[in-house]
Amino acid sequence: MRYSRQRELVLRQVQNRCDHPTADDIYLAIREDCPGLSLGTVYRNLNGLVEMGRVRRVSIPGMADRFDRTLSEHDHLYCTRCGKVEDVFLDKTVINEMIEARKDLAIEHVSLNLYGLCSACRDAARS
Repeated sequence: MRYSRQRELVLRQVQNRCDHPTADDIYLAIREDCPGLSLGTVYRNLNGLVEMGRVRRVSIPGMADRFDRTLSEHDHLYCTRCGKVEDVFLDKTVINEMIEARKDLAIEHVSLNLYGLCSACRDAARS
């Protein structure tokens, strides 16, 4: 993929945010800086950046895809109260052992979505 200003703006938005933005979030944030930009262009650029390994797609069933700047292996918590998505780093030793025990399968990737309260909502619920 060759360089484009629009792709660079989309990439910068994902890299400068820690809230796992949706394509709509990114579009709203950069449309003033790039008036000719369409939502479709944002989607195409995000898909290209995912294919290039520059950003990660976070898929939560029933929700719009979100995009993540953190490329290292990790999982996500979806807050059922406020809708925030947080990175979660878990030791997957037990899961990996279970996968290795299944010689009849060829598992290529494990993705874990957790559902519950983020730290802010949990603290608010305790108060």
